[in-house]
Amino acid sequence: MPDAFPLSQGHARPGGERLPLPPEAAMTPQQRAAAQALIDGPRKGVYGPFLPLLRSPVLLDRVAKMGEYLRFESVLDARIRELATCAVARHTGNQFEWTMHAPLAAKAGVAEAAIEALRVGARPKQLAADEEVALDFARELLQTQGVCDPTYASARAAFGEQGVVELASLIGYFAMVCWLMNVARTPAQASASGPGLDAFPS
Repeated sequence: MPDAFPLSQGHARPGGERLPLPPEAAMTPQQRAAAQALIDGPRKGVYGPFLPLLRSPVLLDRVAKMGEYLRFESVLDARIRELATCAVARHTGNQFEWTMHAPLAAKAGVAEAAIEALRVGARPKQLAADEEVALDFARELLQTQGVCDPTYASARAAFGEQGVVELASLIGYFAMVCWLMNVARTPAQASASGPGLDAFPS
């Protein structure tokens, strides 16, 4: 029977990684080409969700392109992108995305105390006004599958219509890759630093 809060996915879960990087000799030409495109692109390697996605090279390519836009080219400020990504990682209990993006959120300017509050399951209080709006939007969307009119109006005022579309898409993108890695039990990177996620308090 599955755990009520299966947050110990990836490296911390018994049973090990289900869909690791295939040996190069076992890869198809399409898989090798997809892996090389990742190495040559802004990610500079094959890791995280792209390990299980190698089983579907066409899907990997399309997911990678969407992620590249949302992560590196979105109209949203890096603080907002990284905070929203951390909110998704916390919600899904995904160790890989948390340990990757919590340091990036801090580097982008999100307060360390706010990141730590989010990590332990508390509502962060040390947030800028636009970060408050983004976090409210992300949490409501993740919990209710939509947002109410006041939340939408606040997000539109803060980020514009394009920003709202990209924020919702960013949340959906990271939920998708977190779920995929939870299924695959993809571990955090060996070089990850800082604390990972614990189960929510009961």
